[in-house]
Amino acid sequence: MTNDHMFTRRRMLMAGAAVVGASGAAGVAALLGGETTPGPGPGPTTPAPGRRPAAGSQTRGRVKPSAYRLQPITGYGPPPRARSRTLVRHEPFLRVSGMGRAMVLTFDDGPDRRYTPDILRTLRKYDVRAMFFVCGVMAAANKELLRQMTDEGHIVGNHTWSHPLLPGMSRSAIRSQMERTSEVVEEANGEAPRWFRAPYGAWNSTVFRIGAELGMEPLGWTLDTLDWTRPGTSTIARRVERQAGSGVVVLSHDAGGNRSQSVRALRTYLPELLDAGYHITVPRRKLA
Repeated sequence: MTNDHMFTRRRMLMAGAAVVGASGAAGVAALLGGETTPGPGPGPTTPAPGRRPAAGSQTRGRVKPSAYRLQPITGYGPPPRARSRTLVRHEPFLRVSGMGRAMVLTFDDGPDRRYTPDILRTLRKYDVRAMFFVCGVMAAANKELLRQMTDEGHIVGNHTWSHPLLPGMSRSAIRSQMERTSEVVEEANGEAPRWFRAPYGAWNSTVFRIGAELGMEPLGWTLDTLDWTRPGTSTIARRVERQAGSGVVVLSHDAGGNRSQSVRALRTYLPELLDAGYHITVPRRKLA
């Protein structure tokens, strides 16, 4: 099965925003303050009929700016080694905060030996750290790249095994998608991932709960480069430069298709962000 077949990009957003769950930012803020969600969550939400969403779009209604201002992930640096209890969230983190003008770069769908090494090379050149949300089917075939990511200080997150649309799947199928990928990452790096991202940004209560059961926090994004549409290297770079801001989480891809534009764009916008005074870093888990 080819990468292009595995990660075929759907071009329309899924109708409705039910997959995210009913709680708003206020409920999430309460959870971040230390409350857990009592009892088992409801089963997965069945997606509306029609085409599935495009890979770069979070499947929810248009978000008001205030909805991005959830209580932030605190601090930066590599995650601590000790396992801790993970709260069940009702929303993914969409941005972070920290000292000065901090931003986070994230790359989904890899690792891919055609593109990931070039991205790692650029990050190493500028001595910055990023997050890689890997798919298990790709990770299993490229464990050496997982080890390189970790050795160079990057965070490896869970992006499921085969990039399916999770809402509508059974609980056991969702868990298998996430658990198999965590096992591959742990086998390669000695530690299971502590962050996860739902494919297409399609979350529901079951996805959040299983992620928490596996010791992972959910991370969305603030700025979508739309690099999967291959709009051109300069267009991708301009999107990042124009929408840059403190706490912004940038979504890009290092697999799932031809990602040469993504590779070249990073070489352009990364030094521009650094020259503008942004601190490119990775979040540290807030222990529960």
